[in-house]
Amino acid sequence: MSSHVDLAGILFIVWGLLTAIVGLSTLALGVGAVALLTSGSHDGSRQIAAGLTAAVFTTLALIAILWGAAHVAVGVPLRRRRPKARLVALMLGSVDLLLLPYGTALGVYALWVLLNEGGKALFQNAD
Repeated sequence: MSSHVDLAGILFIVWGLLTAIVGLSTLALGVGAVALLTSGSHDGSRQIAAGLTAAVFTTLALIAILWGAAHVAVGVPLRRRRPKARLVALMLGSVDLLLLPYGTALGVYALWVLLNEGGKALFQNAD
């Protein structure tokens, strides 16, 4: 079961890094929308559309970056068998179930590993 916990930690880190990359690319789209907003076109409907697009992309980007950072931040201590990391990983894994298809796979695997009796025992013996 120890190797499964290590793999779950690695998967959390990889999932977090990929999510953060998606967030950064979405942030680039938001910056592009801001560039359209400030380009000097004075058409009111275009200004509203560009402003709304910039706000939505920037908000989604920040959520993705924070979500990815949370996964990386829990993946490292999870591999070190920190009991608090197990609890946070269970919470993140539960929400990941909604993110089809890869988040669902990670969530199912994390819940199976961390709720298994063998997985629980690894964290009870840690500091």
